[in-house]
Amino acid sequence: MKQLLMTGFVITGLLSGMHVKAQDDDKSKRPSPPAVVKQKLKNGATITIDYSQPSVKGRTIGKDLEPMAGKVWRTGANEATTFETDKDVMVEGKKLPAGKYALFTIFNEKDVTVIFNKTWKQWGAFKYDEAQDQLRVTAEYEHDKTMAETMKFDISDKGEVTLLWGPKKVEFDIK
Repeated sequence: MKQLLMTGFVITGLLSGMHVKAQDDDKSKRPSPPAVVKQKLKNGATITIDYSQPSVKGRTIGKDLEPMAGKVWRTGANEATTFETDKDVMVEGKKLPAGKYALFTIFNEKDVTVIFNKTWKQWGAFKYDEAQDQLRVTAEYEHDKTMAETMKFDISDKGEVTLLWGPKKVEFDIK
């Protein structure tokens, strides 16, 4: 009887674990919804940014949400944001080979470091390894007059990438 009861507990635990895993894989059920922006540039390259959209919800970025000043941020929520290009491109004048990358940022006092890391499949920035950086560029950011409640990326066909979140607006160029 004990063995039968123990087997029942094990089976129940396994089935529960499978159910939780299935929920984790369904990004639409997460508090930070998924988003993808894709754009074919005038130079023929197609850029895709796949991310989860955190919301401010009355909190302060850098205090209640995400460490900002001088710390690596996953530039989104949940898994690391991915940046993919099907052709070699120039980002802020520096070469980025075709491929898929994790997109991280470091907000500094007057600028932001945009990082393209070769380990694209990872959760957040918890296992971020600087040795895996393919490229780092410096971009400027400003405090935008409009408050972006939900984080959003945009890519123009000219290759201008814009990140809006809270009062922050980051822009960098891809050619």
